[in-house]
Amino acid sequence: MSGDQHYYLGSGDHVTLHGGSGNIGIDKRVTPAQEPPLAVQEALRELLTLVQELRAQVPPVSAEALDDSLPALRAEADVQPQERHRALLAVAGIAATIGALGVPVVEAINKVLALMGAK
Repeated sequence: MSGDQHYYLGSGDHVTLHGGSGNIGIDKRVTPAQEPPLAVQEALRELLTLVQELRAQVPPVSAEALDDSLPALRAEADVQPQERHRALLAVAGIAATIGALGVPVVEAINKVLALMGAK
């Protein structure tokens, strides 16, 4: 449209105004994440059980990294899909480094990713 005004703000935001007057401010509220489908919730619960078992088998620094990822893996967590995806990949990386002991965790993560439509 010819009346559109385009702005690049130093913060990295790109803004396009479609007409109107007196436009001030940008609404940057993040909408709450939607509750995952029941199949995803159940798969996440199964995964958490496996991750807790895995935690006892890894070095302390890896256990700490698992702990950092756990909040985003809880079925009831109010997290954006991208945050949950990053946590899943972090845990998969740790599980992959310990060989056969990590295989059930990697398989559970692949199941969650498939159910989320991310695989």
